Amino acid sequence: MKALFIGGTGTISTDITNLCVAQGWDLTVLNRGNTQIPNVSQWTYDINDEAAVKARLADEYFDVVVNFINFVPSQIERDIRLFAGKTDQYIFISSASAYQKPPNNLPITESTPLYNKFWDYSRNKIACEERLIDEYRKNAMPITIIRPSHTYNNTNVPLYLHGKKGSWSTLKRMLDGKPVLMCGDGATLWTLTHSEDFARAFVGIMGNSHAIGEAIHITTDEALTWNRIYSIIAHELGVTPKIHYIPSDFIISLSPEHEGPLLGDKANNAIFDNSKIKKFVPTFTAKIRFEQGIKAPIKRFLDNPSLQQPDPDFENFTDVIIETQTAALTEARAKLKL
Repeated sequence: MKALFIGGTGTISTDITNLCVAQGWDLTVLNRGNTQIPNVSQWTYDINDEAAVKARLADEYFDVVVNFINFVPSQIERDIRLFAGKTDQYIFISSASAYQKPPNNLPITESTPLYNKFWDYSRNKIACEERLIDEYRKNAMPITIIRPSHTYNNTNVPLYLHGKKGSWSTLKRMLDGKPVLMCGDGATLWTLTHSEDFARAFVGIMGNSHAIGEAIHITTDEALTWNRIYSIIAHELGVTPKIHYIPSDFIISLSPEHEGPLLGDKANNAIFDNSKIKKFVPTFTAKIRFEQGIKAPIKRFLDNPSLQQPDPDFENFTDVIIETQTAALTEARAKLKL
């Protein structure tokens, strides 16, 4: 089987690429060439250079084309022009954040309405899905839509809240015995899927004719509260977490860019019915529990000082919020004579 990946070296796509190679796929990866991938053909192009990519595709045909880096409808229009008539299956990576927020019903299924008023990212993914479904209905383009939820791999630690420099600042605060921020009360149920589990389900969809015209989410069946997630992370660090709870609206009022990731995603319960992916890939069951999967990324951070990048802006942000709320609580207690 012959496949073309646009991207192929990200959090989700790296393990998919590795599994395809292990299973003997004839795999070509199209990207800018910043990362060399063994045992695959690499086309070094910018996918936005449509004329150059079209010329390279002239005599090519693929059983499967997957674009891992499409986010807005204009990119879908480009891919329709490039790949219509060039593949038996075009797979679009959407997002489970496109589902109704907050959901009216749990667990979330593929028929849960797509609606997210809080996050442009999610609304753009919905618009991409709608355009592809229209192309499938009108012109029989063989599309499949995949909706990942929060997927992590051996290089990153998933957190409720972090700064622009990633996970280390929060991990370091835990190690130093400092409080870390959590919105709400930490009791929201969340689903964290390891990329190796995701890859096994995803590769089972590739070349699967039953998946044409379908939208399918891929997640683990394990749901954990954010309190439990932070407890597992702290345990792996060898510490006890000190969690400071704060309303999401308070965070957003100070940092509006968090509205989408919080109200449009993590502040909501995310429990998924995975019966559809199991129907199309009967051998699939997520095998990696979070307490197992988190070991490798934490070890990576602890073993590599070059990854331990300080984030003074997020440190200050965290400290100011904690100090402000603590002072306000002290003042309120005094006024109420508590």
